[in-house]
Amino acid sequence: MEITDLTPAERRVWDAFPRGEGVDFREDRTEEATDGAAWGPERTVRAEVLAHLLLRGAVPLDGQVPGLNVRGARITGKLNLKYADIEHAIRLRACWFERKPLLYGARLRIVSLSDSALPGLTASTVTVDIALKLSCCRITGPVRLAGARIAGGLFLRKAVIGIAGPAEEGQEAALQFNHADIGTDVIAMELTVHGQTRINGATVGGQINFDDARLLAPGATALHAEILNVGTDLRAMRLEARGRINLTGSRIPGQLNLAYARLSNPGGVALRASSCVAGEVWLRNCPTIQGGVNLRRSQFDLLHITPETWPPQIRIAGLVYRALSPHVPAEQRLPVLEREESGYLPHAYEQLATAYRTAGDEAAARTVLLAKLRRHRRTLPRAARVWGLLQDVTVGYGFRPLRAAGWLLALLITGTVAYGLHPPRELKQGEAPDFNPVFYTIDLMLPIIGFGQEAPFAPDGWYQWLSYLLIVTGWILATTTAAGVSRSLQRQ
Repeated sequence: MEITDLTPAERRVWDAFPRGEGVDFREDRTEEATDGAAWGPERTVRAEVLAHLLLRGAVPLDGQVPGLNVRGARITGKLNLKYADIEHAIRLRACWFERKPLLYGARLRIVSLSDSALPGLTASTVTVDIALKLSCCRITGPVRLAGARIAGGLFLRKAVIGIAGPAEEGQEAALQFNHADIGTDVIAMELTVHGQTRINGATVGGQINFDDARLLAPGATALHAEILNVGTDLRAMRLEARGRINLTGSRIPGQLNLAYARLSNPGGVALRASSCVAGEVWLRNCPTIQGGVNLRRSQFDLLHITPETWPPQIRIAGLVYRALSPHVPAEQRLPVLEREESGYLPHAYEQLATAYRTAGDEAAARTVLLAKLRRHRRTLPRAARVWGLLQDVTVGYGFRPLRAAGWLLALLITGTVAYGLHPPRELKQGEAPDFNPVFYTIDLMLPIIGFGQEAPFAPDGWYQWLSYLLIVTGWILATTTAAGVSRSLQRQ
């Protein structure tokens, strides 16, 4: 390309490049790049001119570092840097691109397209030594960064990607940096994506920040992040997600923070985080999740979720957590365990009881384990259910030992009053000891203990039936109490 072929706008860029100076075509700093199609020739630059500068390079002038630094340009044609090795900074901010830049397989120093309007970006397997900045961009087509290697950070703050409309499974993702390797952080606060965000298999050295972001793929997968590895946290406070959030197999050593998030995928799974390992999972102050939640086989140090946040359908088989917050009565959390789609899960009750015991609330832990046994009873044959019901009513499966004392006291009073008013007859006159209705009733109820009152006397009529009732009830209470004590010792 000869320099005589350059337009006045292109000459400004050409002359500024060796010194790395900025060229600003904007008439007003508040103007939007989305209006760039109407910009005139005075601010139009051909993409081939920019590529020629970057590929040819320049000799630094006056000790300056060459670089491309343009604002507010209308860039026509395709910026094709496929497989290129560029040593100069690329800063094309607040620009309008006629065609999507092609950076596939290129090796670049730094790329900043912030505040620009693009029909898409193809940069799969790109290598960036410093950072890739797409903050505040308006990108109507897909952003392809699969397999990218970015030593610094990826910046997407306030960017809008894709066009609003119905999403379908299998449709190309609007934002892709799956299997990417990002050295520091992904900064994507207030990001809006119409379509799927695909980051499965990515490795991020620092944190991913989706605070206040909107991931919109109704009826499809809004965030596909399987086997994601994050160095610190995945933040998504106040996230609005329409569609499935899939974090299966991810590793997040710090926080998975979804506080105040609105997750919605009616008729499907709204949050799938099975086989995950995370330090802390925060779902604080989230409205009720619209759609199912799948946390099977995951491991969390802390799970913060209120009972009201859980949806009607959950899958928590194999879920392990060391602590559960906020601390609320066990009666508020127990109904959630009934929502498990697989039915009765003993481990879910044991895990909840362990969390309460870790928090020092032994009474709540006993309440959970009692609920577990009652739930288990519903799965047993009828005869076993009857025996379990007797254990429950009498001593609460050993978790309510004072019930046995209450039953015994009530029966003792009944027997004492009945036999005190109508003492049983002596079997052998003159050989029986003095009759005592209290100890006679005790002899009937507690066959292990003998006070010599039961054998010498024989009640008649309905008093005889009362004695049978006392004997049978005493055996039941003794047996169930022993079973409950044995179960308690086993737990200890």
